[in-house]
Formats: sequence, structure tokens, C-alpha cells
Amino acid sequence: MKKKSLKLFWELFRATFTLSAFTFGGGYVIVSLMKKDFVEKKHWLENDEMLDLTALAQACPGALAVNASFIAGYHIAGYPGAFVTLLGTVSPPLIILTVVSHFYAIFSQSPFVAQVFGAMQAGIAAIVADVALGMAFSILESRDVLRILVLCACFAIVTLTDINIAFIIIGCAILGAVRSVKSAKKEG
Repeated sequence: MKKKSLKLFWELFRATFTLSAFTFGGGYVIVSLMKKDFVEKKHWLENDEMLDLTALAQACPGALAVNASFIAGYHIAGYPGAFVTLLGTVSPPLIILTVVSHFYAIFSQSPFVAQVFGAMQAGIAAIVADVALGMAFSILESRDVLRILVLCACFAIVTLTDINIAFIIIGCAILGAVRSVKSAKKEG
């Protein structure tokens, strides 16, 4: 049992370290790749669990990728899993930023570096669109009327108004908490 646990922790660390080290574009990009790895490849989580995890990670203060990794690690292997995934997620940026800060003067003047970052923006936009569409289709496939209404309402609010996205996330978190409490009361 201990070897299996150590192997699981190593796999959690390796997966989150690799995602964090080789992914550009922030939390939504990492979460989409985490979904492909944790849900589709390794089957550590179900698709609905990943959606719930992502929503919870968005509602928490802090970086989405770090929150999602921590919550996924906790869900998969308790507090030790949460610590391991947290360490795996934050280590690459810390290492990379430490190295880059030493060579900042050289990098900041390079037109090649500016072109590389410009090209990465197009790839990042495609990955974020893939995540958004994947989550939207998953909600539509669930045929849950409330989820579909919330999806449509959030889309309309974001595209038609200047309301800060933080208020929308807080509102959805409150709605989700109320729904969870009602669901728990029905079961209990």
C-alpha cells in the first residue's frame, strides 16, 4: 500500500510539475490540460468533478492553476496529495522566474523574444476557446436546466455589460452553495 501511495504522489507531482513547466497562458490553459490528463488519461477524476473543481478554484482567491491543482490533489489523495500537487504547480514558475530575472536585461531587448511571446498569444487564445467550448458543451449535455440558464445568463452579462467578472463568479459561487445545501437537505 505504501509503494502505491508513493507512486501516486510521484505521479501527481510529475503531472502538475510538467503541466506548469510547459504551459503558457495561465490558469485556464493549465486547467484544460489538467482535465485531459486527470480525467481522460489517468481517470483520477470524473468530468463533472473537474467542472465542479474548476468552479470552486475560480471562486477561491489566488491563482486558478494553483487552486485547481490543490483541490484536485486533495480530492485524489487528501492533504498529502494537495501538498504534492501544490508543490508541483508552483515549483516551475519559481525556478523559471529565478533564472529569467538573472538574464532580464538581455531578454528584454530581444526582438526574437517579443515575436515568440506574440506567437504564443494565438495558441493561448485557441486553448482558452477550447476550454470554454468544452465546458459549455458539457453543461449543455447535462441537460440541467439551472446550469444551462446560468451559462446563458453569464454569457449575456459578460458580453452585454461592463459588470466585473468577479461579481459574476461570486454570484455563481453563492448559487452553487445554495443548490448544494438544498441537495444535501434532500438527501439527508
